[in-house]
Amino acid sequence: MIKEKLQYISQGKTKEEQEFNIYNALDAGVKWIQVRWKNASESELVELCEKARLLCNEYQAKCIINDHIQLAKEIEADGVHLGLNDDSILKARQILGSNKLIGGTANTLQHVLQRIQEPCDYIGLGPLRFTETKEKLSPILGFEGYQQLIQDLKARSVDIPMIFAIGGVRLEDIELLQQIGIYGVAVSGQITNQPSIANEFIKSFK
Repeated sequence: MIKEKLQYISQGKTKEEQEFNIYNALDAGVKWIQVRWKNASESELVELCEKARLLCNEYQAKCIINDHIQLAKEIEADGVHLGLNDDSILKARQILGSNKLIGGTANTLQHVLQRIQEPCDYIGLGPLRFTETKEKLSPILGFEGYQQLIQDLKARSVDIPMIFAIGGVRLEDIELLQQIGIYGVAVSGQITNQPSIANEFIKSFK
């Protein structure tokens, strides 16, 4: 069971920017960081992940790594988040073991059913709306997309998994997303630009 309902996805063009943004998010109260830096060199990514791990330890927060299962194992991260074109959830489970957190991306009902079968600990479903923080964006779901997907799962008598809305999520979206049946959110842009808003996110979850 995942207690946290807010995940911050790191952002920044340089290692220094990434570290700065992760630190600000933690200092504002975020308890769950996903380190994502797509265009980093291997050595810089390792350095950033090690630093993020230390910062998260200091703030008693979870630290998971985007895409890189072996790196997550080496730095003793809390887990990994995998996209649809990354290694499988099964492979991650074999490498990381049963106690680590493994999240999987989804964009459609079929993806969600796949993620439930695999199984992962939570599903990052999106994007809610257009966002400039992610390249190669999947088709936008909007609130209607989330609503339809939850209805489709209920129609199939499938237990609703822990779904985190992702992709352009803003503070004012929380109430409606929770009404729809979405468990939590993964946020990057709004917290990067205004770290203090993290506390408002946390308070807005019921």
